[in-house]
Amino acid sequence: MKIIFATGNEHKMVEVRAILSDFDGEILSMKGAGIEADIVEDGKTFEENALIKARAIAGLTQDAIVLADDSGLEVDCLNKEPGIYSARYAGEDTPYTIKNQMILDRVKGAKGAERSARFVCAMAAVVPMKDGTTKEFVVRGTFEGYIAEEAAGVNGFGYDPIFWVPECNCTSAELTPEEKNARSHRGDALRKMREIFCKEGIL
Repeated sequence: MKIIFATGNEHKMVEVRAILSDFDGEILSMKGAGIEADIVEDGKTFEENALIKARAIAGLTQDAIVLADDSGLEVDCLNKEPGIYSARYAGEDTPYTIKNQMILDRVKGAKGAERSARFVCAMAAVVPMKDGTTKEFVVRGTFEGYIAEEAAGVNGFGYDPIFWVPECNCTSAELTPEEKNARSHRGDALRKMREIFCKEGIL
């Protein structure tokens, strides 16, 4: 059995392989599987975008489970922005140091619970069945926290330096990879998907 994770983000692949370390098979990125695709993510929700990606890549392979996620940061006092536009916030090529500072500037003055936020990860799977059909599954994982007062930490990627994890008294970027995977939205979603696979007899 082989899993293709529909991403070109190597940071995500490191997390996925760590979380699914007990999977008895290959876990490949699109590049590792030799797949190139320009996918238009025009869904209105994380779930819709994850399914769009999973279906697109599944259409290019016949012998693999395809997983795709759409993830982002929701800041409650910003009406859950940047949300599904997290990667494109302030421009797709804008460095995250700038994106993070923009969010810090926008929540300036907010105190305590007013700074509540979460990482969201919707994960979709398209699974080829023996009878030639496919099954689709979608789950959502979340990682609750707050927007920090300032950026801190060098681990992780994206918005991790400004995401405060209260039970750890540090930002997500100050967690070890193992600590982050145990708590993260992507880890939550992957574990839920693995449960489904086990119940369905896929793994």
